[in-house]
Amino acid sequence: MKTKRRIEKTTVYILLIFFSLLFLAPFFWMLTTSLKSQHELYLFPPKWIPSKFEWGNFKEAWMSQPFNQFFVNTVTVTVMSTIGQLISSSLVAYGFARFRFKGRDFLFIVLLASMMIPWEVTMIPQYMEFNFLGWINTLKPLFVPSWFGAPFYIFLMRQFIMSIPKELDEAARMDGANPFQIYYKIYLPLMKPSLILVAVFNILTCWNDYLGPLVFLNDQSKYTLTLGLAQFKGMFGVDMESIMAVTFLISLPPLVLFFFAQRYIVEDSSRSGVKG
Repeated sequence: MKTKRRIEKTTVYILLIFFSLLFLAPFFWMLTTSLKSQHELYLFPPKWIPSKFEWGNFKEAWMSQPFNQFFVNTVTVTVMSTIGQLISSSLVAYGFARFRFKGRDFLFIVLLASMMIPWEVTMIPQYMEFNFLGWINTLKPLFVPSWFGAPFYIFLMRQFIMSIPKELDEAARMDGANPFQIYYKIYLPLMKPSLILVAVFNILTCWNDYLGPLVFLNDQSKYTLTLGLAQFKGMFGVDMESIMAVTFLISLPPLVLFFFAQRYIVEDSSRSGVKG
């Protein structure tokens, strides 16, 4: 039995290592390509490791366009959107989880059903609305909707709140706390894993968003990193090492964030689906 378990365990580890290397291969190729010279880019068979690391490719590619401004715009949108999602989604989730009112279950079903509507369907109505408000070619359309919550994040937080004993509410009311005090003094501290999970998901979504900025932004000074990269590719075409260099730099923040927050993502994702 011990031998059989060792064989099974070894097989699992080998498969995990194999698939890990398989998924890391494109990222490794992107990094090595960004460090290659023009001559080594088109060698056949391809050369995985460059003979000389061209570290200047990163600076040259980054300075070829106003990527510093693109970075500031992306950080602004990401931070404002994440703050809005955390506040609004947690409030709505708290209401659905702890308050009883007429039509609550129906409204929650409608909320979940809205998750089936793709963004491409609401894109034109949103554009018309933001154009009426005079928000086109500003960063507002990219983060203001986040302050009204998102169905998926509301669902995750509601599931987490429902796993918290209701006796905490009763004890707080006996001490004279009102519903809002119960929310921010009791539930928000307990919801830390869920809040981190939502924050990570939203940061990754905003950081990698391309279609939203493409639709609502016209001026280059308002561009985000994804639009800047797309324009870079269009301007320089086959300058592959510079394209890979910028892509690698843009990919680093989400990767670092996911690495440090993966424990919360795994734990809270599994916990959020236990009770409903």
